[in-house]
Amino acid sequence: MRFRPLHDRVVVRRVTSEEKTAGGIIIPDTAKEKPQEGEVLAVGPGGRDETGKLIPIDVKVGDRVLFGKWSGTEVKIDGEEVLIMKESDILGVMEKTSAAKKAA
Repeated sequence: MRFRPLHDRVVVRRVTSEEKTAGGIIIPDTAKEKPQEGEVLAVGPGGRDETGKLIPIDVKVGDRVLFGKWSGTEVKIDGEEVLIMKESDILGVMEKTSAAKKAA
């Protein structure tokens, strides 16, 4: 099934967090915090201003984003847990630096 969000909503898949600390200690699932980083899977067309003019969304499919701890609504689509949130809940887009691009 294909899901298309409406207005200024965005569908985000959480990225998995590390299961070990830097010192090598394994973190059990019950002690892990849900990651606040995810990948954008789908975006709506955008919101409208007071005059009805369409304001496009700044993020695009494939962007890696940071969002607030309590942002969005968790839903299951095709058996996968995703978040649906407003674009305003997204704090920013993670971009690779030139050093990271060379290493990749």
